[in-house]
Amino acid sequence: MAADQLFENDSDSNEENGPKIVQTDIGAKDGQNKCPQCGSTDISVNTKTGHLRCNFCRHEFEPEKIQGMETDIKNLKGEIMGSGTQDIIADTNDVMTFKCSSCGAEVVIDTSESTQARCHWCRNTLSVNQQIPNGVVPDVVLPFNISKDEAKQQIESFVGKRKFFAHPRFRQEFTTDNIMGVYFPYMVVDVNSHARFAGQGEHLVRRYTVRHGDSRSTYYDADLFDVEREFDLTIEGLTVESSSDKLDTHSNKTNNIINSIMPFDIENAAKYNANYLKGYSSEKRDTNVDQLRGLVDAQSKDIARFAANDTLKDYDRGVRWDTQNLEVKGKQWKTAYLPVWLYSYQQKKGKNKGLLHYVAVNARTKETMGSVPIHMPKLLGVSALLEVLALIAYMLLSDFDYRFLFFLVGIIYFIVKYMKYRNTGARHHHETETKKEMFNVETVDNFVKHETRLSNSSMKGANNKSVTGIGLSEAVLNSIKDENKE
Repeated sequence: MAADQLFENDSDSNEENGPKIVQTDIGAKDGQNKCPQCGSTDISVNTKTGHLRCNFCRHEFEPEKIQGMETDIKNLKGEIMGSGTQDIIADTNDVMTFKCSSCGAEVVIDTSESTQARCHWCRNTLSVNQQIPNGVVPDVVLPFNISKDEAKQQIESFVGKRKFFAHPRFRQEFTTDNIMGVYFPYMVVDVNSHARFAGQGEHLVRRYTVRHGDSRSTYYDADLFDVEREFDLTIEGLTVESSSDKLDTHSNKTNNIINSIMPFDIENAAKYNANYLKGYSSEKRDTNVDQLRGLVDAQSKDIARFAANDTLKDYDRGVRWDTQNLEVKGKQWKTAYLPVWLYSYQQKKGKNKGLLHYVAVNARTKETMGSVPIHMPKLLGVSALLEVLALIAYMLLSDFDYRFLFFLVGIIYFIVKYMKYRNTGARHHHETETKKEMFNVETVDNFVKHETRLSNSSMKGANNKSVTGIGLSEAVLNSIKDENKE
């Protein structure tokens, strides 16, 4: 097929101002791709190679790549969208979505292979009478290349390091036999942009301590500069969840765990083929491009801000950007199914369902993150014991200048252990982990003045390391949920 046949314009736009739609779903919806050697449609995936394999003649063949998308991001202009990014519509082919009556999760299965499946969140059995509209077929899929046994080892090692304070019921019930391979929906974005930042930065000259009677104060001398940075920036494979459930950081699920095992090697993704879903569960996308634009724009600006930090090594007290502009010259969207091995555990509290805990393994890189239920009485007891011992040390070491720190020993221990088990702050660091390239860099550094006796250890208002693109706002999430109900 000629390249120009892969494109069609949005119905309400023209060549100049409308997005180009690349038809990536031709022949992909039902997954009935035939073996090129014998013509059989009985095809599975070899997880060791990522190749498709004919179960009849055992021939293996390379995954097909999507055509028509821009590969050199520096040449990206306007907006290009894979057909899988179009607004969600009903799809009643063999690949269907089922709603779990137990936990409400929406699970995608290939009904040509099986009429039943298990929910990968709560293990409830799904059946065909729970079918709901499936949505748009994704543009690309990244095959599993980590086996179930390898994933089990990763999860067992992760949990094994957290057994001491784990809840007794969890320790008794924990088993990796029920882990599931899941394809989660993501939006993958490439950006060609031009960034300009202007503000002020501080360089540390001297740090010193001044005694005031029995107390001491630390002061800093610094040089203040006017700072400007201007550069071209390409961002390749910026990846965000396209499931509103995973974007909801306010739910009773440890959703940040799924986010934290990114990034994936998107460059190795193949054109979507339902054969990749065989033997795995999956979820449908329920967010559209317009609902994710704000998040993608915020994360793109985060990436640009952190890219500029490579040119700010001398400003060790920070930079306060007063002007932050990111001009997008081109943007490319595609939807993807990305592979995860998932262990889930529902912590029960009395008669009610409590928190859902996950341990997830990136099925491409083995990156592992999770949440383990904590036995709070035990953790509180050990923390209290440490606090008592610290107070005894406080009374014995009367000449120690910093003995007030002993008051914090139990509290710090509790926080450290809680974070290790729950990992509430774990996330994908898109600002540093996303592939990017900065070029045509222009710098301005003009000395303003020398500052003395500053009391703060870093520059006031410094924002060159701030991150804003984390999750969707509650208002956007609520609007998505309302639309999905309709």
